[in-house]
Amino acid sequence: MMRAAEGDLAAFEELVRRNQSGAWALAWRTLRDASEAEDVAQEAFLRIYRAAPRYQPTARFRTYFYGIVTRLCLDRAGKKRPEYTESLPSVPDSSRGPEAGVIGAEVSDAVQECLADLPANQRIAISLRHYDGMTYGEIGEILKISPKAVDSLLQRARVTLRQRLARFR
Repeated sequence: MMRAAEGDLAAFEELVRRNQSGAWALAWRTLRDASEAEDVAQEAFLRIYRAAPRYQPTARFRTYFYGIVTRLCLDRAGKKRPEYTESLPSVPDSSRGPEAGVIGAEVSDAVQECLADLPANQRIAISLRHYDGMTYGEIGEILKISPKAVDSLLQRARVTLRQRLARFR
């Protein structure tokens, strides 16, 4: 990011290449719409580019960048907009037989539906922790809350998910 701040476009292109799939994935898991996720990712990179000359490395770039993506997602999730039902297709594991693939797809769809029903901040915390492997401290920096508050968010989300997915146990 420091080279991009000095006007090195190749360095900025490298930042985009390294982070575009993660930004899109976080936005999709939060907003559940591919077009919205693409818009958020593009807006996040545009903001990074515009802010590059003022960038001060107070945190890891990934934490800084995911913070921008998260705030954009929360802003969009807070606005009233139609519910989208499209989801990423799941690929059943054919090595376990056809019925296992159907059951696996049903569970996967139920998990995605339950995640979509969580409040946006819980959905983001779950996504950052379980899909992106971030620590409570990193998630706290992104959401601008303490690690203890992250723990609380994750606990509430897990309880809700357990209750709603109990039928699959």
